[in-house]
Amino acid sequence: MMHLSLTRLTPLLALLPLTASQDLASDPGRSGAAIEIVHLYNDLYPQTIAVSSTGRKFSNYARSLDPNNIAYTVAELVTNTTERAYPSAKINSPPGGAINYTTIPPTGANYPKYLIGVQSVVIDPADRLWILDTGRAATPEGVNVNSSPGGPKLIGVDLTNDTIFQTILFPPMIAYSDSYLNDIRFDLRPSVTASRKGIAYITDSSQEGRNGFVIVDLGTGESWRHLDNTPEVRAERGFLPFIWGEVVYSLPRPGQVITFAGNFGADGIALSADGDTLFWSAVGSRTLYSISTERLRDRRPTSEILAEASVVSRGQKGISDGLETDSNGLIYAGNFEDNAINVYDPANGTVQVFTRDATIAWTDSLAVATDGYVYFTENQLWRTAAYYPGTDRRVKPYVLYRAKCPGNGTKVDLR
Repeated sequence: MMHLSLTRLTPLLALLPLTASQDLASDPGRSGAAIEIVHLYNDLYPQTIAVSSTGRKFSNYARSLDPNNIAYTVAELVTNTTERAYPSAKINSPPGGAINYTTIPPTGANYPKYLIGVQSVVIDPADRLWILDTGRAATPEGVNVNSSPGGPKLIGVDLTNDTIFQTILFPPMIAYSDSYLNDIRFDLRPSVTASRKGIAYITDSSQEGRNGFVIVDLGTGESWRHLDNTPEVRAERGFLPFIWGEVVYSLPRPGQVITFAGNFGADGIALSADGDTLFWSAVGSRTLYSISTERLRDRRPTSEILAEASVVSRGQKGISDGLETDSNGLIYAGNFEDNAINVYDPANGTVQVFTRDATIAWTDSLAVATDGYVYFTENQLWRTAAYYPGTDRRVKPYVLYRAKCPGNGTKVDLR
């Protein structure tokens, strides 16, 4: 009988082929809270989601991000696969279109009573829908035209009768012609303004102009700016994201040279559960920042000096678009590069993974509803023609998901 010693057998084993059945460590790809599909967008290209206390759902469809968003720029989700223009088809259809081609160069139409190019819809603590109109739209060639006075505005809709109860127009020295009014959060506590009607905080994420915040007194309609072009509201120079194994460069228009993709400034915005702190981040940054809301409401001569001195870095949390808060004070933020949504806990300063799934990438917006779920949209923004190689690589349907908030978290109620 022949016996092979272990020392003689080992070299022979080394010659055996490796197989796929080897037990190797690998990325599990999915973790955290379970996600469920709520709605599939098979028609126009969506961005934000808003959910009322009765479960009604609304989205916007920015005409500046997709020139094919013609039929409507705000819609209510009526089934799990269909939408209809909201609050009416008429207000979504400016006479002659969203772009005024009689000006040189073309500009956004200047209709105060029509929606030009909406970037955000949000339900406030009083269960009213607010529509944030940039006043801008893209030409068929992908050129995002500047706004005209009357275009940039904030519209409040009463969901009990689907009628507009307030329209606030932004003057040109507040919403510059190349501003991009992006996202908005509301504090309706009577103590925060002399009008006792509450206040709204808005990010200006413009790729071409000045980034910063627009603050609005909902009682008087007055608006003002803070933190204009401070480094913390700007995209970081040379910022380069990686999504689904792809390097993401920007290609603003056909024939132009490619640039770094992180050119959106202050974008995502979230209020702390007590309303005393505002959190934000630029898409072109992995850092979360905050400031006392008192500093943003201040309009004294030295208020900007005090505001700039009050900015706080909360550390890195991944690349995000929209942000959101729940009643436990957790800040939800997308993490594009890890197919995840993270949560930042202001109580201890840490970031944790909330949910992770291979279908998550560009989480455009998040909204915590009174049902205890956080809703979020996935719209493949980095695959539009505005990014290298300049072709539209999006695959429909776009998706609205939801996941249960931890610790019985629910919508923040600042009233």
